[in-house]
Amino acid sequence: MTTLAPFEIHPATTVAEAGGLISELGDEAVIYSGGTELLLLLKLGFAAFGHLVDIKPIDELHELRVEDGALSVGAAVTHRELERSSLVRDGWPDFVEMERRVANVRVRSTGSLGGNLAFADPHSDPATFLLAAGADVELGRDDARRTIPLADFILGPYETALAPGELLCAIRLPAMGAGSAMSHLRFAFHERPAATVSASMSVEGGRVSDVRIAVGSVGVVPVSVPGTDALVGQPATALDETTLREIGRAGAETAEPVSDSNGSDDYKGALVQTLVVRAAIEAARSAAARSAGAS
Repeated sequence: MTTLAPFEIHPATTVAEAGGLISELGDEAVIYSGGTELLLLLKLGFAAFGHLVDIKPIDELHELRVEDGALSVGAAVTHRELERSSLVRDGWPDFVEMERRVANVRVRSTGSLGGNLAFADPHSDPATFLLAAGADVELGRDDARRTIPLADFILGPYETALAPGELLCAIRLPAMGAGSAMSHLRFAFHERPAATVSASMSVEGGRVSDVRIAVGSVGVVPVSVPGTDALVGQPATALDETTLREIGRAGAETAEPVSDSNGSDDYKGALVQTLVVRAAIEAARSAAARSAGAS
């Protein structure tokens, strides 16, 4: 039986207080919310911290609301809360579907969206989905706040753009138009995905008007797929197969797959190509159906 090294928990009731504790305690301290990833590392002996700064008592980190048309998710909101929220389901149904497939019920009931992103595990469903969604993150320390694209937040495996003493406060998803839809595909041998692809499509008059595709879980960070503009103007229910294959290849190259226990880089590259094509087709068809239903 693994024995955890002793540590002290420091509850914080404000972002400023949490930031101050992290700065004061230095490298011996770490932010603690759901703890699903952190406690596993501590149990396995891969990390050791003498101080855990508990941010669960911070009220603003639990807020879930629509603000200026965007969905604002407090960093401590759990995956389970998101998948069961009628507010999220009404405006962002594809986000709910993605959240339902994160890990298992136990993890989703305890783990938070902010914790998932701040941990920056390369194998992440939410990071890939939110990148394709065009999400932003709000970072804060004291009373100072800054907002950056999610694409600029995750810098590498377990590395983010958080400055010393800074917290991830909220995640913001832009509004989904009546003719918009997202598709999230994952391939997994266990709970952690071996490959994830998310596609976001908007359709007007039966044709693609906007598209974003992201690939994750095969390389060190999730990436946006280049060349997707080639789909703009195409019939949403009959995307050109040659164009799709080219975008799939671009996705595999951009993701820079890393060989590991889930497979070789070549295997992962081939998998990404297939998932990109399927995700694009699925998102386009869903967006076309929603566009037709709204007209």
